[in-house]
Amino acid sequence: MNAPVVLLILSVFGMGLAWNTPDLLLLAGLCAVASLVLVGIALIKRASVTPKAKRDWIVIDGSNVMYWQDRVPKLVTVREAVLRLEALGFAICVVFDANAGHLLAGRYMHDDAFAMELGLEVARVLVVPKGAPADPYILKAARGVTARIVTNDRYRDWVPDFPEVAQTGHLIRGGVRDGVLWLDLPGGGIDTQKPRKVAGPLSLQDR
Repeated sequence: MNAPVVLLILSVFGMGLAWNTPDLLLLAGLCAVASLVLVGIALIKRASVTPKAKRDWIVIDGSNVMYWQDRVPKLVTVREAVLRLEALGFAICVVFDANAGHLLAGRYMHDDAFAMELGLEVARVLVVPKGAPADPYILKAARGVTARIVTNDRYRDWVPDFPEVAQTGHLIRGGVRDGVLWLDLPGGGIDTQKPRKVAGPLSLQDR
């Protein structure tokens, strides 16, 4: 919008200089009117630009999803879920039990270690404190950003405090069938977009 404003200023300045010259004054006046029209159009366009659509959040129950393939804990399964959901436009957060690192790698793993393996920002990964159940952290995180949860857990013990988990579509089931990850997404369909074998370069994929 800078160009129309500059033209308007120059046109007004020109009208001042051409005040005693009718032909030049008329020309400067026409330029000023045209500049005003351009400024108005620019303002309308700026006002009509819609902000970038807000991304829907998904909270992944990492300690549940990592068991989806052969009921053996594998971080690559969680990574595949992250990639699939990001490709669908969701913002992702992953929550793990404190013992997840021991189950996957034989050692404690903090948020940053999981974040590096999953290709996420550290702020998007939470390992709950030792001795604390992950369920309330997952449910509170999901409620805080109005997110749905990827898990096969039904959280039945938590329904009184988090009644939203009983709503259709709030909990997104999934699994690995014939080596391919599937997600039962809300809206009536199972996501089969670009199905891939659950495999990858993760250092923990086979643990």
